[in-house]
Amino acid sequence: MSAPPSKAVVIAVDGPAASGKGTISRRLAQHFHFAHMDSGALYRLTALAVVEAGGDPANEADALSGAATIDLSRAGDPAIRTAEIGTAASRVSAIPAVRAALHDYQIAFITDPPGGSKGAVMDGRDIGTVIAPHATAKLFIEARPEVRAHRRWLELAGMGIAKDEALLLAEILARDEADRTRPISPLRPAPDAALLDTSDLAIDAAFAVALALVSPRVEGALKDRHRG
Repeated sequence: MSAPPSKAVVIAVDGPAASGKGTISRRLAQHFHFAHMDSGALYRLTALAVVEAGGDPANEADALSGAATIDLSRAGDPAIRTAEIGTAASRVSAIPAVRAALHDYQIAFITDPPGGSKGAVMDGRDIGTVIAPHATAKLFIEARPEVRAHRRWLELAGMGIAKDEALLLAEILARDEADRTRPISPLRPAPDAALLDTSDLAIDAAFAVALALVSPRVEGALKDRHRG
């Protein structure tokens, strides 16, 4: 079930791993002074809880237990950004009961953004298609797999985690396949999403394009809200 149309202005940002959607989403939130949620962090936190408990991410009971015990204060923990947890997150996210368990977190956030914010930016893989089909503006951000693998390699290196780039590419391709072919909420652009390929763009340029794509709808919605 998706959220009903929200009084808040909502920007939905979807895309595969390391496409730049998280960074762009955070910058959009900062620009508009909106609340931000990385929905993928919910699944990564669930996966982390399962792995740390010695469970199996593909087992429904273990995954549900993880979803019930996620610690939102660890959303910034580098541990959830490792390839191992990314793969585990893909497995738990394919379980319908887990998606249902985490559904309310996301719906409540975009329906009534925290801090009295006038809007919310949420990024993930099914925000524009499932969670917020009535979003004010939608982006689908992608990049070539080789570029995304190199970005992830740089990210991990910055955390002091050494990983073979070829292995990262294989993991990203496998994650893409799993996310795009899962029967529940597969990764795909919403029909009305603006598409942005960041393969050959530095982050400042990518953000500038994203801002230009969403601003007309967002600014218009904010004006309508002010008049209303």
